[in-house]
Amino acid sequence: MEIRILRYFLAVAREENMTRAAELLHVTQPTLSKALKALEDELGKKLFTRHSFSIALTEEGALLRNRAEDLVTMADKIEKEFLSLDDITGGELYFGLAESYQIRYLARELRTLKAQYPGLKYHITSGDTEQVTEKLDKGLLDFAVICDAPNEKKYDSIAFPEGDIWGLILPADDALAQKETIRVDDLVGLPLFTSEQGWEGDIRRWAGDRFPELHLEGSFRLAYNASMFVRESLGYQLSFRHLVDVSESSGLAFRPLEPRLETQLYLIWNRYQAFTPIAEKFIEQIGRSFV
Repeated sequence: MEIRILRYFLAVAREENMTRAAELLHVTQPTLSKALKALEDELGKKLFTRHSFSIALTEEGALLRNRAEDLVTMADKIEKEFLSLDDITGGELYFGLAESYQIRYLARELRTLKAQYPGLKYHITSGDTEQVTEKLDKGLLDFAVICDAPNEKKYDSIAFPEGDIWGLILPADDALAQKETIRVDDLVGLPLFTSEQGWEGDIRRWAGDRFPELHLEGSFRLAYNASMFVRESLGYQLSFRHLVDVSESSGLAFRPLEPRLETQLYLIWNRYQAFTPIAEKFIEQIGRSFV
């Protein structure tokens, strides 16, 4: 199975039209059709359902698309890594980031590094710990930022200079907004929004024996989206400080949890990973700045 053929397959899956895909790939339509038929024969599965004016993926085709995207991304990353081995002016870095105000520290260090190496290019994807570590384990990322203590058997890590403070985001005119801090008693019976990771991790530990009394109304990976539901009075959001606009004009407020709940962020990378020169420079710089 060739990477070139997988690129063909992904183009057709994306365009859902053989003619448009052939034009984008700069190949003839018969060449593209022949390559895809050979791919189906190789796998022994039908990948497309052909209609009069469009093409749709079968279940097997959808599965291949997910795998092919990872394989093509990995192939591109490998090619760029080898091209950058002798490039002392820059290179490529791939990050998977948790949602946190502390990411500002990472951005600051990338700005400094780019001033030294103008050819540096960086690629950012966001997600929770499960999402970014899965990509890191596959080799699709160089580094990840997570909100959990890392598995020291798999990853090397550096802690961020600060942690994130948990609190409740609520309408500014809500009665609870009159309180300076929020305790478990205040949350019992309320419809709550937060991430599944935060709910099963930090919030469960913070609430202790009272955790079963709390109600998760809905889970969100992105704090901004959850805040839209708070604006519509559908519930209350448990989140880190600074992730949502709680200025006077926003109509929202933030109140920290009591007792104080703080989450530490970590920059992690695979323990036995071979790095490009620019990645080595990045680790050195982070090591000096974050310690």
